[in-house]
Amino acid sequence: MTTLVEGEAEDTAIPRSAPVIATTGLTKRFRSGQVAVDHIDLTVERGAVYGFLGPNGSGKTTTIRMLLGLIRPTDGAVSLLGDPVPGNEAHALAKVGALVEGPAFHPYLSGWANLRRLDRMDETADPATHEERLSNALARVGLTAAANKKFRQYSLGMKQRLGIAAALLQPRELLVLDEPTNGLDPQGTREVRHLIRELSDDGLTVFVSSHLLAEVEQICTHVGIMSVGKLVTQGTLDDLRRGGTTIVTVTTPATELARKTFATLGLADAAVSGDEVHASLGSIEPEAVTVALVNAGVPVRGLAVSKPALEDLFVEITGEGFDVAR
Repeated sequence: MTTLVEGEAEDTAIPRSAPVIATTGLTKRFRSGQVAVDHIDLTVERGAVYGFLGPNGSGKTTTIRMLLGLIRPTDGAVSLLGDPVPGNEAHALAKVGALVEGPAFHPYLSGWANLRRLDRMDETADPATHEERLSNALARVGLTAAANKKFRQYSLGMKQRLGIAAALLQPRELLVLDEPTNGLDPQGTREVRHLIRELSDDGLTVFVSSHLLAEVEQICTHVGIMSVGKLVTQGTLDDLRRGGTTIVTVTTPATELARKTFATLGLADAAVSGDEVHASLGSIEPEAVTVALVNAGVPVRGLAVSKPALEDLFVEITGEGFDVAR
């Protein structure tokens, strides 16, 4: 039990139920008049892997810079681990690790030497635990065996992992990653994806900005979708999928009869493609579709129900393709 001296302020931790990141009306307008971020209300719960999604130029990196106190918002408020930013960012950022726009290290130094240099520049780092913290950070990202290898000899995936190790030199509650798999080959992408899963399993809240929807879909529990500076939707990945259009597909040689049966059921947008007929399922149960097809005499070779992919959800929500950059 801690006893406080009269007049002494208690350093309270963020309540477990409080959001790790919360913004209200967050806005950034540049001198040119461009509104890069337009009144967004962002909520990231503790323990989430939050995918912050949008095409390049949609305002993701500008938002991250405001969250980390690197630039000041034009309007609105930011709470980071319960602290206002700007205002009390020094207290909050001590518990935040970040990798923004790729790692920057000395190519002629080893991974260990690069981390040692960064750690010694940190005035809050305890010299007594220096060696232990470096070893733990490298082990956590799977780079112990490559610790003495020069950075210029690292693969792209190893470079990204070293950047994450640098963000984890001190105990963290939140890890912010801006496009962590951008430019990586498939192997490097798998390495970073696996690492994010492990960090989440260890209890870290991870905020991942990306324009690679297929990658985010494999690791995130929550998503927020940006489009032209606006946060158009956010929530759990499962909730977003439930709100999207579910497709039912029947494989049959009697495609025209199947299409007519779908129409009778009231299924929308029924279309034939080869020996398959697709339609939006709507509120109809898949079992009812099967019964109707059999009763209509449709020979059913297969029936599949598919939830919308994240890219389909983006198009459905914003009305634009994900390769759009503004």
